[in-house]
Amino acid sequence: MRLTTRSRFALIAITDVAVRSAKGPVTLASISERHGVSLSYLEALFSALRRAGLVVSTRGPGGGYSLARNARDITVADVAQASEQRKAGPLKGDPDALNAHQGAMTHALWSAFNQTLVEHLRSVSLADLVAQHLATHGVPEDKQPPKPAKKMHAFQRQPRAPLEGVANSVFALGTTTRSR
Repeated sequence: MRLTTRSRFALIAITDVAVRSAKGPVTLASISERHGVSLSYLEALFSALRRAGLVVSTRGPGGGYSLARNARDITVADVAQASEQRKAGPLKGDPDALNAHQGAMTHALWSAFNQTLVEHLRSVSLADLVAQHLATHGVPEDKQPPKPAKKMHAFQRQPRAPLEGVANSVFALGTTTRSR
């Protein structure tokens, strides 16, 4: 199994969804902002996670991503495998592997290492990562930092309250004109 930055970011992002999913679907924009990962990169990752059946998407206002299964049923190995698959399908072989002649002396070592790694990743669930995160950081508040007040220039006016009886839109103007 290959582990790259891609699988690392996929694991961070899906853990973020698992931590926050009790409040509803989580947007990729919010994940991008919290973790400093580009939105287009997250879109590619979540496309792979969705194809693997790990997340589901909800469209429209209030939409975003949620887990497709219980966090206890998703392992770190599932996320890594899903994120490392390309559009053409699963990896055909390890492109970094040595040929039989080159790696014959150390093949058993690397095979055992890879098997141990895969077994460990299969033993850690997304629920384990969520519990670890909550124990360390507590429940996220998801509050947006207050936006700084816009600086007014001397030539700008302060916004005024709407005047009584004066139309404030084209539609209101049409309504008041028809009623007269």
